[in-house]
This record gives sequence, C-alpha cells and structure tokens, in this order.
Amino acid sequence: MKNFKNKIYISAVALAMLAGTTSCGDDFLKEDSGHLVSDGLLETAEGAKAMAAGLYGNIRWHFGYEWAYGITLYGTDEFTNGADLTSEPWNTYDTRLNSMDCTPATGAANKNCPPVSGLWNEMYYGISTANLIISKADKIANEDDRNKAMGEAYFLRGYNYYRLFAQYGGVVLETEPGGVESIGKVYERATEEEVLNQVISDFENAYNMLPTNKWRGNGTWTKYTAAHFLAKALLYRQSERCSDFNSSYPAQADLTKAIALCDEVITACPLAADYNDLYANWTGIDCKNEGLSEILMAAEHNGDSNTQGRFGNRTYNYFNPQFSNFSDGWVQRGQYIGGMDFQRCRPTEYVYSIFDNVNDARMWKTFKTVYGLNNLKKFKPDPKNYQDKEGNWTKKEQYEKDLEAWNKFLKDNNITDDNAPTLGDYGIMFILNKKDDSRFQDETTYGTFGRGAVNHSFVNPETGKWVPNVFPVYLGGQYVMNTYGVNGNPAQSNVFCGINKTDDGSRTAEKGDSYRDVIMARTGETYLIKAECQVRLEQYDAAIATVNALRKRAEWKEGEDREYYVDGSIAFKNNTTASASLGKCKDATGRKLTNLEAYNVSFIQKNTYYISTGIERTTKASNLQIESHTQLPAEDEAILTALGVSGAKERMIHFILNERTRECLGEWNRWEELSRTETLVLRAQKFNPEAAANVAEKHLLRPIPQGFIDALVDENGNNLSDSEKAAWQNKGW
Repeated sequence: MKNFKNKIYISAVALAMLAGTTSCGDDFLKEDSGHLVSDGLLETAEGAKAMAAGLYGNIRWHFGYEWAYGITLYGTDEFTNGADLTSEPWNTYDTRLNSMDCTPATGAANKNCPPVSGLWNEMYYGISTANLIISKADKIANEDDRNKAMGEAYFLRGYNYYRLFAQYGGVVLETEPGGVESIGKVYERATEEEVLNQVISDFENAYNMLPTNKWRGNGTWTKYTAAHFLAKALLYRQSERCSDFNSSYPAQADLTKAIALCDEVITACPLAADYNDLYANWTGIDCKNEGLSEILMAAEHNGDSNTQGRFGNRTYNYFNPQFSNFSDGWVQRGQYIGGMDFQRCRPTEYVYSIFDNVNDARMWKTFKTVYGLNNLKKFKPDPKNYQDKEGNWTKKEQYEKDLEAWNKFLKDNNITDDNAPTLGDYGIMFILNKKDDSRFQDETTYGTFGRGAVNHSFVNPETGKWVPNVFPVYLGGQYVMNTYGVNGNPAQSNVFCGINKTDDGSRTAEKGDSYRDVIMARTGETYLIKAECQVRLEQYDAAIATVNALRKRAEWKEGEDREYYVDGSIAFKNNTTASASLGKCKDATGRKLTNLEAYNVSFIQKNTYYISTGIERTTKASNLQIESHTQLPAEDEAILTALGVSGAKERMIHFILNERTRECLGEWNRWEELSRTETLVLRAQKFNPEAAANVAEKHLLRPIPQGFIDALVDENGNNLSDSEKAAWQNKGW
C-alpha cells in the first residue's frame, strides 16, 4: 500500500464530519447528548464518568441499519446478495461503488444502501468523544475511576481508528479534542503506518488501564477485550497489507507478544461449553448467555429505548431466505420466527462446502435447515364444513370442486392422503449434502425436488410426509442452491439456507427492533489470531494444536442429539405478544392462529443432519482433530486446490481463513480479514460469482468519502485543486 501525507486546512463542513454531527448518529449517546456542543459536563468527575459510559453507544451504530453486513460481509468469499439488491454495489464492486454515497439517483436499489461516508463519519464521532474524556480525565480524583474512564476512551479510540485503518488505510489522526476553535487548524492525512501505530498505542493504554472484571455488567470492555484487539493489531502489522512498512518492526517481537496476549485471553475468558450457547440458546432480553466469559465485546441492546438508537438492532433482517414467498404461502413469517426474510446475505457455495457436515457440529448449530408448516394452503376438505348441523349438504357443489382439487394435488405430487402434510409438519427443508453425494439426482428414491407451486414428489423418509419445499445443495454433483431463486437466476436468488446468529424471538413486532446483544469479539476468534501468529512464525504444527483446541468444542459430544436444533426464536416463549392474534397463519379449518400457536408449529427443533449426511443414527462423539499441517481436512484441500495455493505458509494462511469461516461465519469482519491478508481478490473471484467480474486490488481499501475531500481548503482558505483532491484519494479510486 502506498504511504502518503498531505497537509491541509479543514473547513467547517469537514469539521462537522470529524465531530460526528451527522444525521445517522444523532441519537446514539442519549446519556450525554449535550457533549457535542459543550464539554462543560466533563468539568466534573461524575460528568466525566458518565461520558465514559456513553462511549458504548457509539458501537451500536454498526447494527442499526444496513452498514454491518454491507461493509464487512458483502463482496467476500462467504456472502453474496440475495434477490434483494439494497446493498448490491458493495458486493458487485461495480461503478456504483465509488467515493460518492450511492443513492437511487446514482443507481442504488433504494435509499437504504450504506453510504461510503457512513463508517468514516461515525468512527470520528466516537473518536471526538474519546478525545474529550482523555483530555479531562484529571477531573476524576479517584485513581481507579480515572483509569477506567481513560481505559474505555483509549479502547474506543483505538477500536475506531482500527476500523478506519482497515477500511480506508491512512486517515486523519486527531488525538486532541476538537471544537469550533479548531476551524483553520492544520490537518494531515497520516500514513497507514502512523494510523496503525496509533491503534496499537491506544490498545496498549487500554490494556494497562482497564480492569479484568466486567464492572459495568455485560458488555463491559475489560483488560482482555483490549488484549484481544491489541493482539489483532500486532498481527495486522505483520500481515500483507502492511508489507510496505512492516520490515521496520521485527515479526518475532510483534507475533510473540500477540501470542502471549492471546494466551491471557484464552486463560481468563474460556470458550463456552457449547457453540449453541453463543447464538442459539438465547432465551430473551439480558439472558444469562449474554454474560458468557467468551464474549469479549458486544453491542448492548435491551428493552431500554436508550440502547436502541435511531434504528435499533436490525441484524435479524440479514441472513434469512425469503421463505414466506418461495414457500407458496405454506410458511408465513412473524416475530415468532427469530429472523425476517429480507434475503440480504446469501451464503456462497464455498460456505456450504467448507464444513465437515458429518463431524462438525458448528454447521448444524449455525444453519437453519427446517421450517415448520404454520399455514395450510392445501388440505382435504371436511364434509362437515359443507353441511349444516343436521348433516344436510349446503355447499355440496363446492365440496366436490374442492375435493377434485385436492385429488389433483395428490396426483400431481405422486402422494396419497397418508403422505399429505398437516399443521406442524416440515414445510421447508434444506439438505446440506456434499458434491460427491450420489443419493440425490434429478430422480431418486427421495423423489423429485421443487419449490412453492412447482409440483414435486419429495417424501421425507423419516416422517413419510410430503414436504412442500425441498432444496439440496447438490444434485448429481452440480451446485444447484443458486438456481432455485428468481426465475432460476443464479445472480439473484431468494432461496438459500440462512444462518441463525442474529435471530430474536423477543421482538414485539414483526419488523420491530431486536433486543439481543450483537457479539463483536469473542475468545473463539482469539484462538484463530494466535494460530495465525504461529503460522507467520512458521510454527505450523503449533498452529494446528491451537486450532485443534478450538475444534474440540465443535465436535459432537458423546450422547449428543445431532438432529437437535435451537435458535433465538425460543425467546418467543417468554414474549408478551405470544397470545396475540396474528391473522396470517391458518389451520386446516381456516381458523387464524395466535402468535403462540404459530410459533409452536413453525419452530421445529430439528435439523436435516441425517438426511443430509446419509449416515446411520449415532450418539457417538465425533473427531475433528487434525494430525499435522501436512494432513489438512479434505474440505480444506479442495479449497486450496481451487485457489491454486502452494507452500506451507500460504496453505496455512488460507487454512486459517477457512477455519475462520467455520467458527466465525457472519460475525462482521470477513472483508477486513481478506483485505488484511490481501486474499480478497483471489477468494472473491473464485467463490463469489457476483463479485468476480469487478473485484480488483483497489478494493483492498474503500474510497475516501468525496464529501469530505470536497470540503477541504488549503492554507489560504481556497478549495483544493483537482490534483490536490486526487492526492487525498486512495489509489485507483
């Protein structure tokens, strides 16, 4: 990456961006909303401490709208867009992704496309607040309180600069409080090296000042939160993105220190016993799972409006297929189903293929493969519904017509009355089979496959019941999951097997805000940071041992039910809206179901493990342990072959990236990890068909927002020339 420095003066408009006075962030720090215009609050110890508490509000911004997935998941090897094209430019890397904010006028599908200025503006908003606290911390006489406040401020500033660095490269470094008095101050665009070193310094200060306990309760940044991110930043400095300057920093020192920090975190913040505990076994607002020791950083949300911000937590929208549409009405959505079917993030073939679907429990604890019938679209007509109380026919002609339609339905799908589905049966099934699975052809003993109104004859061999919608990943060795969607268009599909990590059955409205916390860092990733550090030190089998310790949790345990499934929808059991009439779901008599009734029949606590794998039923423990770096799993070898990588270090870097997918799929950092390792172009071209045509080296960085550049002035107060503006922009943009 090219390093550069430009000295400028900044206008009032640009300063407003730095101060964070943008419309998208106005509501976040409700606790102390007046600090943007006055730092008087910070003249007291209590005010300074309160302001430090308000820092936590800044991180909630990421999850209130479309930003979280647009800037971290789209355009990678893991996710592509579904049929909904709200944030499509971030995935396709076409000309609509540029230094200007994308709007409907410039080609965006709607007004919700994340602007390129969004992260830039909001990160500086938090930085501005952190600078104020650091500058006024001496007002806090109590040393313990002072260190906590300063530790939190250093952490947020470090975190925000980390995000800016990861996305934009060199940015403006401001470590002093700003205000109206700073108009006309000389600003410099720091080099990437300078920004990353500031990040490391801030995280070091946070590490030294923050206590080890969660003194504020769940979500508190601790010494171990700082240790995790400090290790991550040190690893970043030794990664490919920093090759222009990292020779000045001994790799042995950086990576050894990072490993030691990771070991601290791993010891003090052990893994949750069950992967389900992290995301699936979420029973409601502020439940015990949100206090797991593994969670190092989370955006806090609950029933308090102060935690909701302007847009609240909308992450439940992102990962579900459009099941209410493609099911032909058999499965209706509602808040009792933990997510919404907004079809934003569609997994790629790579994602389905990288798991060992027999031995890795994470696959079955991540993907939702079964939806229950909560709305009967077709059912055998009951004569009693066409007769009066005495049994006399009142609608015989209609009965005969409906019976004829019913018999046609049976014939078209090659089923009998006994095979016909009833309320609560399987309505949608995703079969996560492998490419070499010979059981699933166009016609097999399992029947033909279809969706919605398309006639097919799939009868679940486990239940003996016809299933209205069945979607295997592979048919006859061909990837077909992307062909079920909108008119069979692989680039625009609304049918895919989504993930459950954000599902929330506590919502009181179908489109209401979510009240569950959003995990932003956890010890599971710490293991992977440590393992990659070991790889870069060429300690390959030590890295395998580290990964094996993480994979141990992912193994099926002795006696574990491999077909059991649970997700955040279970929170609906304690939801105050459970008994309200919904009006969308009906039984075989046409009676409307209450929300609770709809939940009870839609949330089937099973997955498709056995039908997907074809193995005999078992309760034996599985084995995911890897013997050596020269004997990687078959799933990894297939990916490495497809990528054409060779050499122990390169193979192991890509293996760690694969393991990141298995452990951290959808956890808000994939684009940044691929940018850091400069593998984005290779992996997106190979595994993301919608990104492949346009992704290029310039996309390792985002464009600097044009609105910011246009607001800059020179020493004489004049607007910058075109060449001066161009010097501020990242290469290729």
